[in-house]
Amino acid sequence: MQKVHWQAETYDEAMSFVSEYGEDIVKEWLKPVKGERIIDFGCGTGDLAARISGMGAEVVGVDISPEMVERARSKFPNITFMCADGMGWRSEQSYDAVFSNAALHWMKEPETAIQSMTSGLVPGGRLVAEFGGYGNVSAIITAVEQTLLSYEREEAFVMPWYFPKVGEYASLLEKYGMEVRIARLFDRPTILNNGEEGMRDWLSMFGTAMFPMADRLESEKWIRDASEKLKETLYDGTKWIADYRRLSIFAVKR
Repeated sequence: MQKVHWQAETYDEAMSFVSEYGEDIVKEWLKPVKGERIIDFGCGTGDLAARISGMGAEVVGVDISPEMVERARSKFPNITFMCADGMGWRSEQSYDAVFSNAALHWMKEPETAIQSMTSGLVPGGRLVAEFGGYGNVSAIITAVEQTLLSYEREEAFVMPWYFPKVGEYASLLEKYGMEVRIARLFDRPTILNNGEEGMRDWLSMFGTAMFPMADRLESEKWIRDASEKLKETLYDGTKWIADYRRLSIFAVKR
């Protein structure tokens, strides 16, 4: 999994919509019950782990980012959070369900991630996940690529995400012992926080993963220019609406 140095407090303030969108899938698909043990795989700053815990389940949050885990522990000291790479993590105990929100698209070795997050899942246990699907943020990616090309720095571009199609990801889950019950890919236009600065904030938080070797001045310049390119299509004069596409999965361990 690609390591990103997260600004955890800024993430909570400017990217709160990430966890907010995950709340429905917790309530409607995961449906935690008292006494269950659930893994929050790619837990970020812990808001959804806390929601699951509040519904009665025992939760363990796992995330690769030390900054995110430290922030989660400070916010929710009664929940266990572990700093671990999702590519190689293994639980010492079995669990009834694994949940993941807005994390799996950062794990560019999907088979390894699937093996990791389902390794301790009991037979009949469920996997509930939502993450970026095929075509996610395609306009934003294109604007960044065009910006780098305009500076003759196209070699600086890195594709940091994995955005699969439904059949592609469902087949991988089946390969590793999961029975896919629901899989859907859908458009979810997403309003970014902070008004006119929303796209710059988004690119500063997530988009710099597309040019990880850039220095500070280059990053600032490329973020500014990419934002300008996107104004015509993603900015309505008062708010930015990012071109999100999400893949939601419900699967059961055979």
